[in-house]
Amino acid sequence: MNSSKSVAALFNPFEYKGLKLENRFVMAPMTRSFSPKGIPGPNVAEYYRRRAENEVGLIITEGTLIEHPAAGSDQNIPHFYGEEALDGWARVVREVHEAGGKIAPQIWHTGMARQKEKFPESDAEPIGPSGLSLTGEKVSEPLSIEEINDLIRAYAQAAFQAKNIGFDAVEIHGAHGYLIDQFFWKVTNKRTDEYGGDLVGRTKFAVDVIKAVRDAVGPDFPIIFRFSQWKPFDYQFKLAKTPEELQLFLTPLSEAGVDIFHASTRRFWEPEFEGSDLNLAGWTRKLTGKPTIIVGSVGLDSEFTSLFTEGKGSQPANIDNLIERIEQEEFDLVAVGRALLSDPAWVSKIRKGNTEELQPFTREALTTLS
Repeated sequence: MNSSKSVAALFNPFEYKGLKLENRFVMAPMTRSFSPKGIPGPNVAEYYRRRAENEVGLIITEGTLIEHPAAGSDQNIPHFYGEEALDGWARVVREVHEAGGKIAPQIWHTGMARQKEKFPESDAEPIGPSGLSLTGEKVSEPLSIEEINDLIRAYAQAAFQAKNIGFDAVEIHGAHGYLIDQFFWKVTNKRTDEYGGDLVGRTKFAVDVIKAVRDAVGPDFPIIFRFSQWKPFDYQFKLAKTPEELQLFLTPLSEAGVDIFHASTRRFWEPEFEGSDLNLAGWTRKLTGKPTIIVGSVGLDSEFTSLFTEGKGSQPANIDNLIERIEQEEFDLVAVGRALLSDPAWVSKIRKGNTEELQPFTREALTTLS
């Protein structure tokens, strides 16, 4: 991979609301399932430390489960509750900080994506706003208001623990068809009460979560919110079909207390709406005035589904377009996913210009904590 442009803009410091980063690179959250019974061990701490040692500005951890019996879809996804799991995360924070990095946990509930067959010892049913699967089939009863309030408290408690442990920020997972996104999505949210209705009405659960998290962490602790337009089984789906609809969707979230929006896309270079080259993070920044993180095939020549649909990995790709966009201030931060799974030193190699040493992304990267 060769680049004809200076990478200097990617290595400018970033500061917002007490979050001070050495550069614009973020490690994207990626589920690893290497935490048996939900407990992250020393190998997880070493995994994140290696990225911090190699100049990743901010690490966002893999999704971590809030305290709820149906939060998970896999036995080995890490918890963000319980003394043993929190001690494991405290070790991760120490290792990353000793290496000079910054880190935020992503707090998460999988909602109707729970794979019940993976929990033979549990009778916890998948939950969602209307008890509907991601294809709209009835699986369980709709959430009651009392259950919704319990979930909101669980998100807030996880965020409180994140600050208490020493994390530098917290990310709320509101994307990819999981619980919060199931409230956004009309396929899975058929409610007629205050948590349903039109696009704005369907933001209320997220708004209440964000407000509760803000109350738990105080006014100066950064809150990141990840969202996506695409949904499982429908990568072309858009919650907001126009910039006007996107503004209606984002405004309640921004006003509730989001500091940084993490706009999840499959290919960062694709325009979000006709008539403009702006991607989703670019539109989000323009409409909210808040900093944004872009993600989607950064540094690689194909998007993530190619490994599963075509059985092929991805090769290193030119980042000139990425550099041009950040120079134009389309977005503020750049999340790197698969490239950092394959190569912990990816950011350092970019800074040093050692692009010939960049590693391809292969299936093996999914099965190891390199």
